[in-house]
Amino acid sequence: MADTLYMVTGASGQLGRLVLAHLRTLVPEDRILGLVRREADAEELRAEGLGARIGDYEDAESLEAAFEGVGRLLLISGSAVGQRARQHRNVVDAAKASGVGFIAYTSILDAAHSGMALAAEHRLTEEMIRDAGIPYAFLRNGWYSENLLASLENDLKLGKHLGAAGEGKFSTAPRRDYAEAAAIVLSAQGHEGATYELAGDTAFTLTDLAKNIFAISGKNVIYVDMSEADYKEALVEVGVPEAFAGILADSDAWAAKGALYSESKDLSTLIGHPTEPIEETIRRALP
Repeated sequence: MADTLYMVTGASGQLGRLVLAHLRTLVPEDRILGLVRREADAEELRAEGLGARIGDYEDAESLEAAFEGVGRLLLISGSAVGQRARQHRNVVDAAKASGVGFIAYTSILDAAHSGMALAAEHRLTEEMIRDAGIPYAFLRNGWYSENLLASLENDLKLGKHLGAAGEGKFSTAPRRDYAEAAAIVLSAQGHEGATYELAGDTAFTLTDLAKNIFAISGKNVIYVDMSEADYKEALVEVGVPEAFAGILADSDAWAAKGALYSESKDLSTLIGHPTEPIEETIRRALP
């Protein structure tokens, strides 16, 4: 695979940057490409010694040109919820037309069966990749620990962590653990046809999360459980767009039913070490 070109889409995003950082420890830097939408982002990658190409999930023609010569592609799912199935179709079609030999795709935990609203577009994308006939691996990422800590500053200020997950457990890991797994799968043969259920080694409830925040920060924080509708309203009140607030509330409601819990050790097995416990991620996130 000495001449293989490895491309990471969404290369300027939080996950993409972490994938690139680990990928450069596994394959020669001059074989790595990041797909970005803006020339400024491309120049930044080039300044770091990596290759970069311009392409947009909305622009099928730009994608086909960007994928020329690429052997192994990591498709990081788009952030435009509700538009992703169409955007991902553009990526998959362009990859097939350009002769890409392998696609790894960042999906969601238990995509085939999950009732979460977020899962629907991931399920469709997995289907279109299978139908394209390109060798693939599905990286079904669980919840990022950072998702639950996005409100940490406000939680500390108010003494409350709001949610609608009841006593449902979350098997989270930080982005960098998922990124390491993605880089490993992208860089090596032997993952073709694999579906990895990627989750943290330890699980916790939001009540546990609040107790950990209290124990580590010294500031009293309690978990306040709400109905899905009330949690959505609370998110809207603090400025979260209504549609996205609905998705977050739906995710919590499904987490109450176990949708974000997994006993799978695929993630720690792939990366070769335990996933980072939520306590450590809290310490890193404290203001």
